[in-house]
Amino acid sequence: MRTPAGASSVPGVLIDPLHQEFGWSHGTIGSAVSINLLLFGLFSPFAAALMDRFGIRRVLVVALVFLATGSSLTVFMTHPWQLWLLWGVMVGIGAGSISMAFVATLVGRWFVEKRGLVTGILTAAGATGQLVFLPLVAHLATHYGWRVPALLVGATTLAMVPLAWLAIRDHPHKLGLEAYGATPANPTPPEPRGEGNAAAVALGSLREAARTRTFWLLAGGFAICGASTNGLVGTHFVPAAHDHGMPLTLAASLLALIGLVDIVGTIGSGWLTDRVDPRYLLLGYYFLRGLSLMILPSLLAPNVQPSMWVFIIFYGLDWIATVPPTVKLCQDRFGTSGAIVFGWVFASHQFGAAIAATGAGIIRDVQGSYNLAWYIAGGLCIIAAALSIMIRPNPVPEPELVPEEEPEPDPVSM
Repeated sequence: MRTPAGASSVPGVLIDPLHQEFGWSHGTIGSAVSINLLLFGLFSPFAAALMDRFGIRRVLVVALVFLATGSSLTVFMTHPWQLWLLWGVMVGIGAGSISMAFVATLVGRWFVEKRGLVTGILTAAGATGQLVFLPLVAHLATHYGWRVPALLVGATTLAMVPLAWLAIRDHPHKLGLEAYGATPANPTPPEPRGEGNAAAVALGSLREAARTRTFWLLAGGFAICGASTNGLVGTHFVPAAHDHGMPLTLAASLLALIGLVDIVGTIGSGWLTDRVDPRYLLLGYYFLRGLSLMILPSLLAPNVQPSMWVFIIFYGLDWIATVPPTVKLCQDRFGTSGAIVFGWVFASHQFGAAIAATGAGIIRDVQGSYNLAWYIAGGLCIIAAALSIMIRPNPVPEPELVPEEEPEPDPVSM
């Protein structure tokens, strides 16, 4: 699923080509990316509930069709609202349906042991797919125009539909199997009943989770995570490097290298999540990411200096390493609703990304530089580190943030 995952990151590479052809500002194009990122997150918990209701395979196929259609039709656009509708709304919903909630659902059904490691592997595949695809997109956009990569994304995504239908199964019991590591004491999670209103289930899970302190701490930290990755670096690193004289293709290649390094970082994070308190992992990840973003403005130049290689490797190891420990905390704290609750936490991730995508574009339009955006993101990451360590250290259900209603008096006892 790397190619579909990469579809949502393509507009970041096309900011300059779209600006040159249509004269649209960085803020205008960034707002389309913001819509994409926001819907990417907001639809995630509903997609998880739809997978419980209709099955993983059906939701996945419909999502791929949305992605292919939204990407392909952009070649006909002439106004910003069409960019917002197609790459913002359609691609956002399609990508959101096969996002991190999809990973959490799949892992929750098929694995009892090694969940952290498997989450890391699948997350690395998706996140890397968002980046390694970009040098090809940049090359095609530079030599053949931005419409060619848009059509390529649409065609490649559409080709994934039959593969998804043939390869994906909704639950191990459908094949007469048990989840990996299942035991009588810790059995395979039951098959979803496939009943009820998916929207009501998703909203009900949010209502229950929102009464706990853990949810808000996770959501706050993950919002900053989104702002400092997809929203800022994923969307604006290429045009920011281009502002300093770096060729578009070289800048996209550096972003792709972050994705390759991320494979090691995220799989390693998954391995650690099975062994180390996830709160400590998040503390370290966010703190180190904040420091790296604060020094980035001094590293951007027409050529790649050794210090930039250090940043690429260091930041790449941390790119999406926050996902396995966050998924683990949701599973531990919220039980069978963990995948849907993580969908809502991931929605906050994309909300933060959406704000950063538009905000950084506006900063660039007003100041002529992205420097302030890097400094703000670095400071926010330090705050995210503090939020993570404030999560309670055990999975015992926490008291609700809102007081419960007093029970009605028993007339018999009166």
